[in-house]
Amino acid sequence: MKSFPSLYFTNLFLISGTGLLTTYLALYLGKQGVSTFWIGLLTSCYYLGLLLGSKLGYHLIKSVGHIRTFAASTAAVIACVAAHGVSDNIYLWLALRLFVGLGMMCNFMVLESWLNEQAAPESRGRVFSFYMITSYLGMVAGQYALSHFPELGYAPLFLVCMALSVGIIPISTTRRIHPKPLKPIQVSLFSYIRKVPQSMTAILFAGIINGSFYGLAPTFAHSSGFNAEEIALFMSITIFAGLLAQWPMGIISDKIRRSILLRSNAVIIGLVSLLLFLLPASQQTAYVLSFIFGLFAFTLYPLSSALANSRVDDEDRVGVSSALLVAFGGGAALGSAVNAQLMAQFGHQALYASIALLTVLMFTLLTYINSRQKAERPEPSDYVVGTSDVTNSPLAATMDPRIEETTAHEQMLVVDEDEAGDTQPRDYDPQDHEADDVPCEDDTPPDSATETPDDIHGAPTPPVSNKQ
Repeated sequence: MKSFPSLYFTNLFLISGTGLLTTYLALYLGKQGVSTFWIGLLTSCYYLGLLLGSKLGYHLIKSVGHIRTFAASTAAVIACVAAHGVSDNIYLWLALRLFVGLGMMCNFMVLESWLNEQAAPESRGRVFSFYMITSYLGMVAGQYALSHFPELGYAPLFLVCMALSVGIIPISTTRRIHPKPLKPIQVSLFSYIRKVPQSMTAILFAGIINGSFYGLAPTFAHSSGFNAEEIALFMSITIFAGLLAQWPMGIISDKIRRSILLRSNAVIIGLVSLLLFLLPASQQTAYVLSFIFGLFAFTLYPLSSALANSRVDDEDRVGVSSALLVAFGGGAALGSAVNAQLMAQFGHQALYASIALLTVLMFTLLTYINSRQKAERPEPSDYVVGTSDVTNSPLAATMDPRIEETTAHEQMLVVDEDEAGDTQPRDYDPQDHEADDVPCEDDTPPDSATETPDDIHGAPTPPVSNKQ
């Protein structure tokens, strides 16, 4: 909190406003008798905006910087929010949701690339865990604010505009050093799939799982016989579990390899989902299992982001943030649509059966990628280069063109300490004068340009926020 207070408060207000807007639109359209097809299409347009906004965000940040990009994008989002109160035309609202997704993608890229660049390697997990905590607090605050306006008038839209406007203040008045100017790079999703395949694979499954939960878990609970209050409690318990897990998981991820944690999370999520599918959907059982589900499902994104950012250079921070958000958004849109069809065909419990199968596939792919990377690492050579007698001899100093002849002769005058009683001068080594200028192999920083099979202990990290 002490390191990035301005970015944290900005994210808090940003997520509060957008979380409130998402719920308000769904409830308002439902109250007006609009079919669930159009409500779902609004969500799809938002995620489509996230997908299309990656290149826009990169070029804006590259052209005008992080703070100006955030201010411009947030201003555009505020204008779109206000436009919802001008007309109830569903086609206009679809376009507005698309533009909101574009603007939010730019904002997420600004915040996450800034945190990734300036977070210390040994504390990046904790930095991003607090970033995730502010995201979940913002979501809870947005839902709580909406509960005070059951009539669903225009007042919630005013609150959204207020929250987004206040969010501009901390980041625009920050005293922190601005991030480095971006170097020209090609923002390509496929290039980052090659650079950080484990992270991109995990983030895709995180999008499918989280998107399916937010979009379809209320339907699962309703079909299981829960009333409105019980559905709200079911969702709140899961989200609250995700909030609680961020800080401990951030600390753990700075000590244990994140690739191992991702596979462990997949196993636990799969087991919990299987139990939710097989066991009778009693309230107490569902609450407990959903709490465990939230602990591990909502830490997939931060772990994946942390692993990816520990494997790229500073100039790739914006690009990797963009690729992660695109993969997450694509997975969320795809997962909600496919699982909705499965639930329609096989019943509401098919949601968690699908998630259980997805975690099996996720674990298998991550294990395969990790094994392949280990196999591709070069094996150590059986031969060690040794020095010759000539290079060990003080005679080598006379062959070095950088050394004057008189100096070479002085270096060759070795006096036996036993006979002269004086310290014997050491043989001359021309590399001694350059030793301070040559970096040691062990001094290589942990961040590298490519992802290794298992990131080293204490490697830099993150997480991100919930992209609702």
